[in-house]
Amino acid sequence: MSQDQPRTPQGGDQHYGIKYGDVFDVKEDLASKNIAPRDAAAMQAAENRVLGQTPRGGPASVMQSAADVNQSLGVVGHDDITDITREQGVNIAERAADGRRVFAEAVGGQVVGGYATRGGGAAAGGRAGQGQDISSSPDIVAGGGITIGEALEATALTSGNKPVDMSDAAAIQAAEVKATGRGQVMPGGIGAEAQAAADLNPGIWRHEDKTKLGDVLGDATDRLPDDKTVTREDAKRVVAAEVRNDPNASPHPGGVPASMAAAARLNQKAGST
Repeated sequence: MSQDQPRTPQGGDQHYGIKYGDVFDVKEDLASKNIAPRDAAAMQAAENRVLGQTPRGGPASVMQSAADVNQSLGVVGHDDITDITREQGVNIAERAADGRRVFAEAVGGQVVGGYATRGGGAAAGGRAGQGQDISSSPDIVAGGGITIGEALEATALTSGNKPVDMSDAAAIQAAEVKATGRGQVMPGGIGAEAQAAADLNPGIWRHEDKTKLGDVLGDATDRLPDDKTVTREDAKRVVAAEVRNDPNASPHPGGVPASMAAAARLNQKAGST
């Protein structure tokens, strides 16, 4: 089948395969869809257009790895595309908030990745704050590079509905310590709030009543008394902290380590670190 005539995945047993809900914090129909090769290709094209590259560990990279596995299992074909991606597409959108530019990568309107930068100008494709698609490469690390606070706020954007657990709290605390340089978690800071949420959430029955990552990290930049540009060493410390405290010894897709790692890569590419 030619690439001009992509089909919706039909082959294989749809109970198997890697689905969007397995690797991203998405819901409804998208969560149950097997990730298909043409989905990954579409996100790769969007990242290359906006970022100038496909970041390792970013949404397109994760989607490509999942699609490769799904193709090997026979649940998708080489030219397959999900109906949601075919009908609603993928995009990278921008909005301005408190002097920062926040970018979000989405599939079918659901965010699967994102990050924040300093600088309030609008990117090509729409006015700042309107959440329009970006059609050319913006200055993604304007103002000296992406900071730890901005990376944490990006996590609130990509995984804001995830209840805080012990691994999240450990990652947030490690990020806070690196940002402030104080060598310990601050009383009343975001690390302490994350720990309190992780302690309380298991005893709360309803999902909507649990404290989410978005509740803790939505204003991280304002709450950190000091901040710094994210480096690879910062990202490694945060990844290690989350893995040590995760029952499966693996970082959460779209969580704090993913945002930190993406920020470190972008900073290094721009020469900010």
